Amino acid sequence: MYRFLITLLTVIMTGLLIPVQACAAPRLQDTGGKVIIVIDPGHGGKNQGTIENNHEEKQMTLTTALAMYEELSLYDNVEIYMTRTEDVDLSLKERAEFALSVDADFLFSIHYNASLNHELFGSEVWVPLEAPYNTYGYQFGHEFLSAMKEKGLFVRGIKTRLGEDGLDYYGIIRESVEREIPAVIMEHCHVDEPRDASFCDSEEKLREFGRADAEAVAKYFGLKSSVLNVDYSDYQLTEADAAFSRTKVDSTEPDLCLLDFLEADYENGTLSLAVSAADYDSPLLYYSCSTDGGKTYSAREGWPECDTLTGDYPDTFTLNLDIQPGTAPKVIVRAYNQYDLYTESNCYISPQVFPSQQEEASADQNPDSGDGESVEVVPVGADINVQNTGEDADRDVSFLVFLEICLVFAALLLVLVIVSQCIVRRNRKKKRLQRRKEAGDTRNQKR
Repeated sequence: MYRFLITLLTVIMTGLLIPVQACAAPRLQDTGGKVIIVIDPGHGGKNQGTIENNHEEKQMTLTTALAMYEELSLYDNVEIYMTRTEDVDLSLKERAEFALSVDADFLFSIHYNASLNHELFGSEVWVPLEAPYNTYGYQFGHEFLSAMKEKGLFVRGIKTRLGEDGLDYYGIIRESVEREIPAVIMEHCHVDEPRDASFCDSEEKLREFGRADAEAVAKYFGLKSSVLNVDYSDYQLTEADAAFSRTKVDSTEPDLCLLDFLEADYENGTLSLAVSAADYDSPLLYYSCSTDGGKTYSAREGWPECDTLTGDYPDTFTLNLDIQPGTAPKVIVRAYNQYDLYTESNCYISPQVFPSQQEEASADQNPDSGDGESVEVVPVGADINVQNTGEDADRDVSFLVFLEICLVFAALLLVLVIVSQCIVRRNRKKKRLQRRKEAGDTRNQKR
């Protein structure tokens, strides 16, 4: 029933709210003749950026940006600048003003990522809120993330973030747009998460990111290179409309998340559940699972077959769990959307405990134990070797414990009797002394 409802709601809402699947279209940004590009290696100087997992972001971004500069320099009719080539402090305003001073067509801000709880993974790109800069960023972001996907990275999507003042949250985007310069933040991967760490653990891999970034820029601007023997003049970008923002800020949790029982294999300790969920504002990105009723959750996993570049994701998938022996799982699933907001499912409670191997072995050895006691028949005259069973041993241990308790109780009782006798004797002695004293006082009185 749950799956029918979720499917029906998804069919109704998909055409209204989920982004339309991307298709080929001409580029929207008209740059005229020579293309002027500014590459901005994020952070620098005292601003180290993320330093998780023995990384220093300010050095990583510089390495990637230099490789991007070198690769783009091989293309024709392009002029490239960098906001910094050394480890220096630069404010966001200074970076945007530098881009304005060279009449830049686009500013690309290079970054690497990390999350507070070290649980996020994947690549993402942040674009301006305002059209047409939003759609310029969207068309480039599609090329950048397609390159990251080809490298094997998980794609978190093309996103915008709203600040408290109603403007762009990220300063480099806000400062650039104020000067009418398109700008994006390119978050290549999360350095603090094992699934991403292997993509950025050497200088050469950081340089590979820079070369991939340059190719995405070349495709976006339709550049060609006689040196590289490539020509992207007729390259078609993803569909967008310059008059409308292509991305949507989603500040609400997913609309639905439900669990349905499919099957359980108690002998092999596996449980299968149908997870059904939907978000009508942004794609579902991750899920995590709890088997103890929500006390603890597994690491996040990518929502199966989700595609943030098209907005497509399956509304239902099968979750197969290995259950700890001797437990009756209470399963809850969290569904996370593109903006890392989540909704929890209903709780599925197993009707029985998944047996341990010991219990299974015991059941195999005593197949009739559930219907009554099995009786072993011993032939007359046969030698009988009597051994204590587990039950007899338990009875013996219980009896010994009982004897120990009785002895302790008797010893305490004896001590109490002795102490009470001593107290009684002392009281009697005191009374005798008192009577003698009173008698002596009477004899000594004057008559």
